[in-house]
Amino acid sequence: MAEIAVLYPQQPSDDEGAGEVAAMTEGKRIAEALLFAATDPVEQKELAKRMPEEADVEAVLEELKAEYALRGINLVRVGTKWIFRTAADLGWLLSRETQEQKKLSRAALETLAICAYHQPVTRAEIEDIRGVAISKGTMDVLIETGWVRLRGRRKAPGRPVTYGTTDAFLLHFGLEQITDLPGLEELKGAGLFDGRLPSGFGVPTPNDSAELTDSEDPLEDDATADLFSEMTDEVKAQAAADLDAAIEAVEDEEAEALVAKAEAEAEGQAEADEDEGHKRG
Repeated sequence: MAEIAVLYPQQPSDDEGAGEVAAMTEGKRIAEALLFAATDPVEQKELAKRMPEEADVEAVLEELKAEYALRGINLVRVGTKWIFRTAADLGWLLSRETQEQKKLSRAALETLAICAYHQPVTRAEIEDIRGVAISKGTMDVLIETGWVRLRGRRKAPGRPVTYGTTDAFLLHFGLEQITDLPGLEELKGAGLFDGRLPSGFGVPTPNDSAELTDSEDPLEDDATADLFSEMTDEVKAQAAADLDAAIEAVEDEEAEALVAKAEAEAEGQAEADEDEGHKRG
């Protein structure tokens, strides 16, 4: 019987096959509707939440991508997100005259490349790789363009900020994922490396995972924030107590001053009455 089972494996029933087809069809319709309505790339996990449970979200999106491959708009992956965008060869139809944007400086381009390949990376590490210091404005420009983001803080003295690339970086340069960046052999083939390279020279494999590495801390440490919050409450309580005590002290002083003033007025009035009595006598 075991040999027969191997030779003739159980085939899915017609009902199961029909169910899979129906789930695929409905999944594509849902994904298509959500992506058309979205103005920004949509996370694959968010699309999966809205699809039938039987639908394989990866298969649905890949099939939808294939269907749109030869159309005027294409479905493209950006990291773990998806978005519809105009076919690359038709972009000129939508172009319009605009003021030419200022090009990035060589220092900014080198800094961007280092952020992409070496992320997470700190300013000091960027300067060490480039061999020269970078101005604060260079990093500010990359952050303002939306291509570089603050990731966390390095677990090192001074806790410097670490930098990495964004989904906008992938979208602008037409990359599905950060690993699509060219490697050493591709860079050599493009003629970007001339002459002999130093021994042991290599290009790191880029990784833009949103998860922090073992060498990073969050930008805002929750434990520190909670401790600061508790200390703030204590300070507030102490300040309130000090204020109440000060008010009570002021009130006591004012009361004593009023009593002293009343006594002085009464004493003055008594002296005046006594003087008036002597005059009449």
